[in-house]
Amino acid sequence: MTELQLDDFKTDENAAMVLLVDDQAMIGEAVRRGLSNEENIDFHFCADPHQAIAHAVRIKPTVILQDLVMPGLDGLSLVREYRNHPATKDIPIIVLSTKEDPLIKSAAFAAGANDYLVKLPDNIELVARIRYHSRSYMTLLQRDAAYRALRVSQQQLLDTNLVLQRLMNSDGLTGLSNRRHFDEYMELEWRRALREQSQMSLLMIDVDYFKTYNDTFGHLEGDEALRKVATAIREASARPSDLPARYGGEEFALVLPNTSQGGARLMAEKLRMTVAALKIPHISPSEGASLTISIGLSTMTPTAGSNCRELISAADKGLYSAKNNGRNQVGIG
Repeated sequence: MTELQLDDFKTDENAAMVLLVDDQAMIGEAVRRGLSNEENIDFHFCADPHQAIAHAVRIKPTVILQDLVMPGLDGLSLVREYRNHPATKDIPIIVLSTKEDPLIKSAAFAAGANDYLVKLPDNIELVARIRYHSRSYMTLLQRDAAYRALRVSQQQLLDTNLVLQRLMNSDGLTGLSNRRHFDEYMELEWRRALREQSQMSLLMIDVDYFKTYNDTFGHLEGDEALRKVATAIREASARPSDLPARYGGEEFALVLPNTSQGGARLMAEKLRMTVAALKIPHISPSEGASLTISIGLSTMTPTAGSNCRELISAADKGLYSAKNNGRNQVGIG
């Protein structure tokens, strides 16, 4: 049922859209007359059972009155077809039979019928059954629509929360993880490495002579240089478990879970050369130089009672060594 039709029916819980499927025109006319004076009941008639499904899909009835005996098609087979079609599977079906037969009634309910009447039924009873089943069906549609709206709302809330979480975890300038998220991730991965007794590596990365760069080219150019370095670090993070972060100022970090010292060294050298290849103009250490980075590397397998700060401290020592020995190199802490 369309949204417009749903809104129309919400105004009157007794409203109904009836489809009668019967090969006898006089039955159709008798039912039409019986319902003609009933307020808010729309009546449609289909004499060809082979067109019943298409007719139901088109008009979207709230109740189907289905004759059981028709030439060329068994009424029970048609009931099963309604139930197997996605557009009609939930529409209430009132079966119309020529006699009150327990076996036929049982077969009708087994096929998926909701009700059983001997035709032609008393008009008061027919109207009461139509309104009852129509109300039940409309309640089902409204409930399903409410559930769908709730699921959409929940998904939107989830998406919003994910965006907020990313914003909370991200550095505003570079888009990398911020210091808070770095600290949380280090703790998490350190505990995991302790449980699994696996190696964990950390790269601490510092932009060489960055104060001079800012003083010479200005803070806007400095920010742009940091973004370019951050992009290089992000692209060096090949695995989902690797975490690139802005540690503070012109200093960055790259957390490498389950990574040996050799593997971390290869990654650090590749990153150092990638930044140098950007050829960002600089005046330090001499005119015509390019912006470079120094990297400190440490690798540990956590032990009971140890702390991830030990890994950070060792990487800091490696970084100090790299800068003290001339910069643009990798130091092992």
